[in-house]
Amino acid sequence: MKQFDVVVIGAGAAGLFCAAEAGKRGRKVLVLDHAKKIGRKILMSGGGRCNFTNMYASAENYLCENPHFCKSALSRYTQWDFIGLVAEYGIPYHEKTLGQLFCDNSASDIVDMLMKECSKSGVTITTRCEIGGVTKTDEGFALATSQGDYQCESLVIATGGLSLPKLGATPFGYQIAEQFGLNVLPTRAGLVPFTLHEQEKTLLAQLSGIAIDTYASCNDTTFKEATLFTHRGLSGPAMLQISSFWQPGDTLHLNAAPSLDVSEDLTESQLKNPDSLLTTWLAKHYPKRVASTLCELHGWDNKPLKQLNTRDIDNIVDKLTDWQIKPNGTEGYRTAEVTLGGVDTDELSSKTMMSKKVEQLFFIGEVVDVTGWLGGYNFQWAWSSGWAAAQYV
Repeated sequence: MKQFDVVVIGAGAAGLFCAAEAGKRGRKVLVLDHAKKIGRKILMSGGGRCNFTNMYASAENYLCENPHFCKSALSRYTQWDFIGLVAEYGIPYHEKTLGQLFCDNSASDIVDMLMKECSKSGVTITTRCEIGGVTKTDEGFALATSQGDYQCESLVIATGGLSLPKLGATPFGYQIAEQFGLNVLPTRAGLVPFTLHEQEKTLLAQLSGIAIDTYASCNDTTFKEATLFTHRGLSGPAMLQISSFWQPGDTLHLNAAPSLDVSEDLTESQLKNPDSLLTTWLAKHYPKRVASTLCELHGWDNKPLKQLNTRDIDNIVDKLTDWQIKPNGTEGYRTAEVTLGGVDTDELSSKTMMSKKVEQLFFIGEVVDVTGWLGGYNFQWAWSSGWAAAQYV
């Protein structure tokens, strides 16, 4: 049986970073992963450029049953710490929007950096390794795997959530938590596109590929970002963001004119261009296809502006600024960027990420009930939680 100080299960962002940081403390560390390749989710993230953190990351950007839980880790290893590491490796990056930082070249720059950090710290990484069982021993933990048996003092679970099963997502981390008596909160897909009911889907599918600026609101939360129409429903940053706050049966509220005083502009256009058609006015503010589809969707007659009465204008204002949509559901884990829910944070120390019930059993990253907004926040949680655990394993 091979002996290590620390075994990390999961060679993703949190697992690799935790391993490297623990290695820096002189710990003998092994990383195990069932996939052929490490960091697969990192490699495909951000369109292949990896949105590795956000300049504005703070506890307010995370969903968790206990909103205070993530404060400790985020404050002790910050976005600026990780940006400093990226700069140390000379990785070129840029801010895309809203503090989101992306690699100029490729996400593989981040994976290579993590590999080098692990290599410098003497970390052993073993891929294509299936875990047969984990048991608690007097010394720590024993692991039976397809690559042999291992013994360790500290065990770190960094296996992620259920999103993107094609990249190897499994419920392994939740099963380990339950095996050791930890509570696991119900999981669901987050940062995920919406599907629509048939009639609305058919009508809006003709807008597939078009994006418009919106305020998207649900359950007292609002995001001002683009909404993208797809052949299945609604996507784009606004929809992905609000999906984490949406529950089945909820209504989405879309303000499709976030920068326009609809009433004022429409009334002014009535005076200046009374013979102009409603679609012509709409096409000033939206792509032509959107203009005609809005009329069809909301039952507006495409008549000259001079024929619009107060009730018509009120209706147009209402539908453009509070367009109510009841999604059929979401596209689920297949396309979700993250998993909401997971290992209950009440079971863990916010300082060390260690289980309160089982000595030297740690949970980090997405497997924990901490979910960030879209825009680099989930990677920052991976770095911060991984660093926090690494100081104590």
